[in-house]
Amino acid sequence: QVQLVESGGGLVQAGGSLRLSCTAAGRTFSNSIMGWFRQAPGKERDFAAIIAPNGATNYADSVKGRFFISRDNAKNTVFLQMNSLKPEDTAVYYCAADWDARRGQYNYWGRGTQVTVSS
Repeated sequence: QVQLVESGGGLVQAGGSLRLSCTAAGRTFSNSIMGWFRQAPGKERDFAAIIAPNGATNYADSVKGRFFISRDNAKNTVFLQMNSLKPEDTAVYYCAADWDARRGQYNYWGRGTQVTVSS
């Protein structure tokens, strides 16, 4: 059974930093696109960042220059370093793995980790 488990969320003051981790179990994702998404209260789930197998990255404009995604294929883990956090970054952050271009969706999702940024 494939599982993605996020960790590292919490409560932080505006301007602070957090590092999220997402560790996969059950299969390797070294050849898969992995990403982070977030869902604020009352809003839809939005894209935050993705990383390709070759390390290429892409970010939502709202987090560009503040968030940094990386991966450690040996540990089957993807990270999201979040700096200069703002109250509007408050959301549940979800890890996604294995982009399926044919279906237009990720095949695997974590259960999320809460990030709360106080002003």
